[in-house]
Amino acid sequence: MIVNYQTELEKYVLSHIDAEGDYLYNLYRATNIHTVHGRMASGHLQGRLLKMIVEMIRPKNILEVGTFSGYSAICMAEGLPDDGQLWTYEINDEMEDFTRPWIENSPVANHIHFIIGDALVEAPRLGIEFDLMFIDGDKRTYVEAFEKLMPLLRPGGFILADNTLWDGHIVDHQYDHDQQTQGISHFNDFIAKDNRIEKVILPLRDGLTIIRKK
Repeated sequence: MIVNYQTELEKYVLSHIDAEGDYLYNLYRATNIHTVHGRMASGHLQGRLLKMIVEMIRPKNILEVGTFSGYSAICMAEGLPDDGQLWTYEINDEMEDFTRPWIENSPVANHIHFIIGDALVEAPRLGIEFDLMFIDGDKRTYVEAFEKLMPLLRPGGFILADNTLWDGHIVDHQYDHDQQTQGISHFNDFIAKDNRIEKVILPLRDGLTIIRKK
């Protein structure tokens, strides 16, 4: 019998961490059934990590770029203190009918502001200094998002950039001309040389980069 150790390890990890809970389980299942790219949702392991990071940092204000189905927003909001708030932007208005009910019916709805629009345009208009940002939008414009949002981040604040290993495509030459792969690769190269920040890439799921503004 051939054993897929990667799959077995994933099962082992998920059975030894906090449960995601029924609401998030049902959201993740619905996302995979009713949306074209269901695997884009953070899922159990990354979701529990996002919550824990929020609990560690104790941010008052969080900005998320790319809501998708709302899974990651709900996970981060679970970790917020009572006065904490999260603004999440989704540029694809076709997601609103699916996502808004899941956010508004969640136990942490009072912490979440869900906006359909371009975070790079709308977030600076809020006049808010953020403690934590989660970038999970258009991979082709990660560098642009980083540069436009950095001024909104407090010194010592954190940025989490998702999908920075891009399913391994960044080291697969078959994808050298793919625009999204190019966007991620450019972003990784860009921040690697940026002395304004500290950074580390976690090979978790599809790659998660943790960035701290000096």
